[in-house]
Amino acid sequence: MDTQRAPLGLRSHDSGIHLVELAAEAIDVVCPRCRSRAANTARPNDSAYVGTWPRRLTCPNCAYWAEWASGAGRYSVWGGPVDPFFGVPLWWQAECCGGRTLWALNEKHLDLLERHVAARLRERTGPPRNSSMVSRLPGWLSAAGNRAEVLTTIRRLRAR
Repeated sequence: MDTQRAPLGLRSHDSGIHLVELAAEAIDVVCPRCRSRAANTARPNDSAYVGTWPRRLTCPNCAYWAEWASGAGRYSVWGGPVDPFFGVPLWWQAECCGGRTLWALNEKHLDLLERHVAARLRERTGPPRNSSMVSRLPGWLSAAGNRAEVLTTIRRLRAR
């Protein structure tokens, strides 16, 4: 857990990080066997693309484990409240803003969302124009009218 989170402020700058880059760190998931918090960790290889690195899902509670490797007919699927490799629910997810789902891959992702939502001024300069994680966020999550509810939901997720 990163205890050195950047303070929330008035300004947020889109660093250009892509969602898939956040998967270089462990993805927190719900264990398919015991429903406890489990981790999907990357095993880096020669590929520069994180989305093809072999993965291992492990649960410290029940010792469940599974492995994933890209290849014939196997690929990662990105952009929802499920793990892009194993298809199990993400640990960091909660209902928010009228039945929508707020989700994050891991605490680093949650930190980025929190800083973006809390900021009154959000800056995006330079490439990548519409491929960064922040540029692809749904409108409801970035809407000023939802700021308080989204931040409350993030605090609730961190407290569990």
